[in-house]
Amino acid sequence: MHFAPGERTGSYRTGLDHPVAGAVGQARISYEDYAVALPDEIETHRHLNRRFIVSY
Repeated sequence: MHFAPGERTGSYRTGLDHPVAGAVGQARISYEDYAVALPDEIETHRHLNRRFIVSY
């Protein structure tokens, strides 16, 4: 998992228990996209009471 500053893409994917890898097999997300993903989850409750992964 690569978690670092970067450009905000405005998109992300979620998964359960295992990293969600992109086309090149790398699981990554920028701080900027994570800052959007977390409030989205709080508002939508898609993974209520479950651990989940956020990446591109």
